[in-house]
Formats: sequence, structure tokens, C-alpha cells
Amino acid sequence: MKKLIALLAICFVLSLSAVAQRGDHEAGGRPEVGGGHQNIPKHGPAKVTTSRPAEENRKFNDKQGHPEAPHVHSNGQWVGHDTGPNDPHYHLDHPWEHGRFTGGFGRSHVWRLGGGGPGRFWFGGFFFNVAPFDVGFCDGWLWDSDEIVIYDDPDHIGWYLAYNVRLGTYVHVMYLGT
Repeated sequence: MKKLIALLAICFVLSLSAVAQRGDHEAGGRPEVGGGHQNIPKHGPAKVTTSRPAEENRKFNDKQGHPEAPHVHSNGQWVGHDTGPNDPHYHLDHPWEHGRFTGGFGRSHVWRLGGGGPGRFWFGGFFFNVAPFDVGFCDGWLWDSDEIVIYDDPDHIGWYLAYNVRLGTYVHVMYLGT
């Protein structure tokens, strides 16, 4: 009987440990940020109706364990996409100067990065670069293997949003052509 009680106590302690390690997972075991294909956003962010001022040293980790970069929650909330169309960081004098990306948008078009880095990267014969203001937000990206999804940016003309499937983060990117 003592062995059975001891075994039950060990199982109870292990189950508490497993619950504690779930961290920022929602009910059902899905991570709240990143975590693969099950958390790819269904659509891009909504157009901003109430802009907030652009900040140079803004913090994005809205909850413990969330990345210090713009990211998307598993409920579809785009954290960090709220400065609106007048954000000077994303102003372009010549939007679409290299044409428009036609390879496919949204969760049904997952692309594997083929190489490069923030200054010039590619996938599927398409070339992009990361907005200068966003370069620090993609320092954990694997430029030769991460999967990304491209969304249209409803507020910043000439920019797209590249969502990293593994990390759940995103950056503004410009299409450079094929």
C-alpha cells in the first residue's frame, strides 16, 4: 500500500510539473505564439483605425515568454501592427518600384526561405528585403530553412508582412522582383 501511495504521489508531482511547463499555451495545448502550421494566421492584420505614435524602443513582449518582436497570437491578434499609415519607418517615396508580389498570400501559401539575409533573401524565385527598422526583429530567423507566409500590409503602401511560421514573429518586407 505504501508503494502505491508513493507511486501516486510521484505521478501527481510529475503532472503538476507538466502543467507548469505549458507556459503560454492556451487550453488545448497550442502555443500562443509560433509553434508551426496550426498557428499560421488565417488573414493579415486589419487596417488600423486609431494610430499610435511610432516609438524607437518599443517593447513587444506583451506576456511573459512572448518574443520581443512583432508577433501574432494564435487567436489572430497581430501584436505591434498598430502605428497606422503615417508611421515614418515605413514611408516609401516610390512604392512598388520593383513590381508587386504575385506568388500567393496567406496561410495556403507557405514558402521555405532559400537563403540570404535581411538585406536580400529569396524563396520560390522571388526576392525581398526586410525594412531597415525591422532588421532587429528577425535575428533568430533561419534564412535557409524557415517557413514564412506573406500577407499584404493594409497600412503601409509598398510593404508586405512576412510571418515566420516557426517563431510566430513578422517583419515588413519589400518585394525586389524575380
